[in-house]
Amino acid sequence: MRKIIGLLLTTGLLATMTAGAAELPTQPPGMVLEKVAMFMRHGVRPPTKEPAEGLADQTWPAWSVPYGNLTERGAKGVTLLGRFDRQFYAARGLFPAEGCPAPGQLVAQASAKERAIRTAKSLLDGFAPGCAADVSHPQREEEDSVFHPLAHGGAKLDPAKATAAAAEGLPAGGLQAEMAQYKAEFAILQRALGTQSPKWCAKKKQPDGCKITDLPTKLETDEEEGRPDAGGAFALASTTSQTFLLEYLEGKPMAEVGWGRISRDDIEAMLRFHPVKFKYENRPPYIADRAAAPIMGQIVNALKAGPAKLFLMAGHDTNIADIAGMLDLHWRIDSYPADDTPPGGGIGFEQLRDQAGQRYIRAFYRAQTMDQLRELRPLDLKAEPAVVTYMALPGCAKGADRTICTASDFFALVEGKIKAAALP
Repeated sequence: MRKIIGLLLTTGLLATMTAGAAELPTQPPGMVLEKVAMFMRHGVRPPTKEPAEGLADQTWPAWSVPYGNLTERGAKGVTLLGRFDRQFYAARGLFPAEGCPAPGQLVAQASAKERAIRTAKSLLDGFAPGCAADVSHPQREEEDSVFHPLAHGGAKLDPAKATAAAAEGLPAGGLQAEMAQYKAEFAILQRALGTQSPKWCAKKKQPDGCKITDLPTKLETDEEEGRPDAGGAFALASTTSQTFLLEYLEGKPMAEVGWGRISRDDIEAMLRFHPVKFKYENRPPYIADRAAAPIMGQIVNALKAGPAKLFLMAGHDTNIADIAGMLDLHWRIDSYPADDTPPGGGIGFEQLRDQAGQRYIRAFYRAQTMDQLRELRPLDLKAEPAVVTYMALPGCAKGADRTICTASDFFALVEGKIKAAALP
């Protein structure tokens, strides 16, 4: 049975409620929700580039938009989330249930990528239909210093330090040993792709008849950003499993999803490759603090000052993984592996105030399940809610409820990391 994880604010505990009796959490007595700052991954898109020739023994399905762009169904899925968010925050007193928010109360910013800009616009279309709400964004990717600070901003990584930070999380035997834990998932991937062509194998410097798991798999250095790259089999598996997920979420017939060779459950199993990449490329603190600093600086500023009641940023799964690494955040969305980043999902921060005027911060993750998005199910607060889960904040939570920090402690934590990240 489908479940929704919600936060029982009155007790500070996580509770799981079935759809038949779903009631999203209400404010505790005397507590007021003042602001929300949320960072979303873009919605459903095709692969960012054409899959390598010879990787699969079948022709890849066609898409309705250019590689990397948001699809029409992707936009519709995000709009459904926007409608849910409006209901969710209206029920908690942050916005009226209908009508346009007052000027400045709804602020949106996006990466320079088309899929991010259109995602932000689609969310606003659902949240405040017919209202004037602009999305600010860089005009050129080379100016995208907030969402891509390691490539286009002032943040720089020492590749040796970054690789050493990632290597601390490796098991004995390195990434090859990590691969052994995913034998079943690699078998599903190999079954879906079929036989790799001799040309593809030769390009990978492998003999004819090579398999995905034959690729050398080790930590390498990304030349553009200086991040470590969990390359080889893990890189290919992560990218390809995301392609199968996107085919499924786009609503393609199952005969076209992995050429009919995989099931929905197979996709869910293969998605475990995605967080593995994040574990080494994004989550190590040395990397995460520098990559997430510009985004978290804007989020803190939006929470501390200004009229925005909802500050929305739309970007990429790598940005979310960076934020999670900076704050050591962990979550689980139904139908996805732990710490995975569903298309359209968002990581965010709520600012609340008690009767004494004390302010608090809670971190949350909000997303649709796979089938909610594939079927474009209309979302509401009771019969079909999105998944909302609140996360422990280990860097600043002091009481029994690990999901809450005082605002001053949260801001001090983030600002300290931003300051440290600016050092050589």
